Amino acid sequence: MAEAAVGLLIVKLGAALAKEAVTFGASVLWKEASALKGLFSKIRESKAELESMQAYLQEAERFKDTDKTTGIFVKEIRGFAFQIEDVVDEFTYKLAGDKHGGFAAKMKKRVKHIKTWRRLATKLQEIGHQLQDAKRRKKDYAIPKEMGRSASKSTNQALHFTRDEDLVGIGENKERLLQWLKGGNDDLEQRRKVTTVWGMPGVGKTTLVSHVYNTVKLDFDAAAWVTVSESYRLEDLLKKIAAEFGIAVDGGNRDMRSLAETIHNYLQGKKYILVLDDVWTARAWSEIRNVFPANGVGRFVITSRNHEVSLLATRDCAIHLEPLQAHHSWVLFCNGAFWNDDDKECPLELQTLASKFIRKCQGLPIAIACISRLLSCKLPTPAEWENVYRMLDSQLVKDVIPGVDMILKVSLEDLPYDLKNCFLQCALFPEDYIIKRRTIMRHWIAAGLIREKEENRTLEELAEGYLTELVNRSLLQVVERNHAGRLKFCRMHDVIRLLALNKAKEECFGIVCNGSDGALSVEGTRRLSVQGENLEQLSRAGASHLRSLHFFERNINVDLLKPILTSASLLSTLDLQGTCIKKIPNEVFNLFNLRYLGLRDTVIESLPEAIGRLQNLQVLDAFNGKLSCLPNNVVKLQNLRYLYACTPSLEIGSLRGVKVPNGIRQLVGLHALQLVIASSEILREAGALTELRTFSVCNVRSEHSADLSNAITKMSCLVHLEIIVGAENEVLRLEAIYLPPTICLLVLQGQLEKALLPQLFSSWSHLHSLIRLNLGFSNFDEETFSCLYVLRGLCFLELNKAFEGKKLDFAAGSFPKLRFLHIFGAAQLNQVGIEKGAMQNLVELLFDGCPELKFLPDGIEHLTALEKLHLEETSEELIEKLRQKRGSDKVSEDVMKISHIRNVTVIQKGRRQRIR
Repeated sequence: MAEAAVGLLIVKLGAALAKEAVTFGASVLWKEASALKGLFSKIRESKAELESMQAYLQEAERFKDTDKTTGIFVKEIRGFAFQIEDVVDEFTYKLAGDKHGGFAAKMKKRVKHIKTWRRLATKLQEIGHQLQDAKRRKKDYAIPKEMGRSASKSTNQALHFTRDEDLVGIGENKERLLQWLKGGNDDLEQRRKVTTVWGMPGVGKTTLVSHVYNTVKLDFDAAAWVTVSESYRLEDLLKKIAAEFGIAVDGGNRDMRSLAETIHNYLQGKKYILVLDDVWTARAWSEIRNVFPANGVGRFVITSRNHEVSLLATRDCAIHLEPLQAHHSWVLFCNGAFWNDDDKECPLELQTLASKFIRKCQGLPIAIACISRLLSCKLPTPAEWENVYRMLDSQLVKDVIPGVDMILKVSLEDLPYDLKNCFLQCALFPEDYIIKRRTIMRHWIAAGLIREKEENRTLEELAEGYLTELVNRSLLQVVERNHAGRLKFCRMHDVIRLLALNKAKEECFGIVCNGSDGALSVEGTRRLSVQGENLEQLSRAGASHLRSLHFFERNINVDLLKPILTSASLLSTLDLQGTCIKKIPNEVFNLFNLRYLGLRDTVIESLPEAIGRLQNLQVLDAFNGKLSCLPNNVVKLQNLRYLYACTPSLEIGSLRGVKVPNGIRQLVGLHALQLVIASSEILREAGALTELRTFSVCNVRSEHSADLSNAITKMSCLVHLEIIVGAENEVLRLEAIYLPPTICLLVLQGQLEKALLPQLFSSWSHLHSLIRLNLGFSNFDEETFSCLYVLRGLCFLELNKAFEGKKLDFAAGSFPKLRFLHIFGAAQLNQVGIEKGAMQNLVELLFDGCPELKFLPDGIEHLTALEKLHLEETSEELIEKLRQKRGSDKVSEDVMKISHIRNVTVIQKGRRQRIR
């Protein structure tokens, strides 16, 4: 993955060269200009050399593990790239430092920097000579292209295994696949059918399909199995298909057109099956699908780790393979570990360790198979098995599960270099860590892993696209999606993470420090994830090459942290989230290269004015901390992109905002500002922040309405808006506000003028992107609630003390996309009506704090998609009705209405009960 490091560096070199004209224009010293000219010349030479080398590195990555000479050369290039990056970062650091101070101070710095520019130019020249020497040494050992192709081919073949003992937990999917392939007589009317089987690497796609293929292939006139290389050539693919079908390829049909016609003619009128195993892109199928005749009965099975490929399936003919359930994992493990025992049972003294291995594998069949086979060759003793388990957490992990390591290697080879870096960044989170979408996106952006490719797409949009791609390639697992189906949380499978960490260590991308007593070497590594309390080794080891430092351990010794920060002078990311640190060490404010400062969930109560020295800072995250105000110098952070600061609270909105200084208007590049205490001056200044995507303001008073409306109207890119009043009786007069069509999430916690509700919401009919709306204290009643019907794109609606009426009606056709409806604190509500055709996609309905509600909604039986009904602190009468069991003589009409709902829960006086 040296090409990933080189690719990232090329972008950085380009950014440095972009400063050339401005730098020369500002130079008033001839010697300085001469020195800078020499330095920029060397930077340009380095960039040109690396760009020429990038394509070679991508190819060499495929076989560097099997050719030691290539591996050594690639490692050398990566080292040279890191050295060049150090030079460029130092140059950027020194250059930006010239902007501060008076004229005399600036001139003094410039004279001093003349020697620095010459030294850096000389350093680049030396690196260039070393690189040329390495190339000369490598020249006689160039690897032919065919060797690379054969290496790739052997990799694909090595992934194919179908032993009977591995066929565990696939029964249901096997039957589905058999049914789709064989079908009945009516099914033959569908001449061609495409079935896809997709899932994460090693989940058993090939095993399942191979077993079914061997079962049904004799039922077809022609059958073929073809493994598709990620770097396939169309002509080679057609030849492989022809060969597998038994079609002779002679000199007369060697060109692609003749080859395609030969295959087409051979299959004409036949019943045939073709398996395309390990397909990487949908393009592979689109390029060959017209080769196959339409008047034959064709069955195509495509396996892939990519979700995009799964969409090729004929309707309802896609299988998403998930990791095995625990009991199936146990059976598969015992089948492998005790294959030579008749009963294949695990001895009692090994069961605890067996469970540990199975938990580590998390249902991944190939990992279970690899580990269990290895254990079958060991003595069946706790000591021997414990030794193997320790190897899983060490650099020997790829020796324990080589099959999975090979799968990951192939997956990484197919990734563009920027996606490789993003993937390895995810591996630095702890085991089983739930990764938040917005958090990882901010880390990627601050680390420079996201490069601008298109003028009309923001870095955030590109980052989310990268994350989606990693999920679609099954390298990350979805944990939760939001109400609109957008990814919210994800994680990395533990086995994939172990192997990715091994790769990250090999590539000097990053390592994990878990506080163990073993030797710790951080030499050359760029990123460090601290997951243990012991910092002594790290403090002694030195960290001059570090760019990112992440802490996942609450208790850290600040005295041991200080020398690390001093050594890591070019650190770009410092994430102290969740630590017990009470004061930021002064050494932090010397980190001029710092772009990400994570203080979320810490107990830091104040920030010093020295924060203004962090001129490159892009992310300041003090969300859910102890800050009550921000220092004046925060407005000097011209590159700040995200600013989060708030404290926990039991008041309205559950979070307390922070006071921000005057001058916030200077931060024109801000994309997120959350959560600020409102004042007339701050709201007027906020109008200058036209790039904001997220804006949250609290303690809003009625007199702020005009300034607030004016400011928000200017925020044309806004996606997430929260407006929270300081008291329940404050009235928000928002009739003059204009919300941009980009709004997706809107929180309004404050009274709205009842007479103006129709006018206000009719002016929001253009908000087609609005999917979540939280309203509090809004003064809706029977007559005004229908104003909300114009928001037809809503997926989530929460009313918190927002409805004052007695009857709440949902008309036919209202809220067609709504999936979640939560109603809190409707003290007078005693009747709810749902007409047929209303809320047809509702899956969750919640009533909380509605003491007068004695009957279930009239028409709830029309909500056929409803899966969950939650009632809390409603009337005792309603709760008692629901507690009646179906089938009893006294069963109420209410119980019959909800017979289709799978999950019905009630909470009354703190007592929770699952009715169904």
